[in-house]
Amino acid sequence: MYCIELAIKLNPIPLVVQRKRSEDAQKLYSEIIDSIQQGNKKFLEITCEKVEDKKITVLLSEIIAVQIYEKTSSSGSSKRPGFSFQN
Repeated sequence: MYCIELAIKLNPIPLVVQRKRSEDAQKLYSEIIDSIQQGNKKFLEITCEKVEDKKITVLLSEIIAVQIYEKTSSSGSSKRPGFSFQN
């Protein structure tokens, strides 16, 4: 399982979207980055793989960071991988 994590301005909890395959996760990550760089879209709609009708729309100007990582079930800790300020 691969996670794409969006840090949103003034929101302490990141939005996390999961994808089963690495290719799908990379595609979504690239789509988000491209949308931010181009600046011609105001919103980005992200859908859930598991539940078809589950969607979220994000205001692109409010995204301050995007992170992609592989979710591993082998570690029992709740600490997220990557760029976390928590110890």
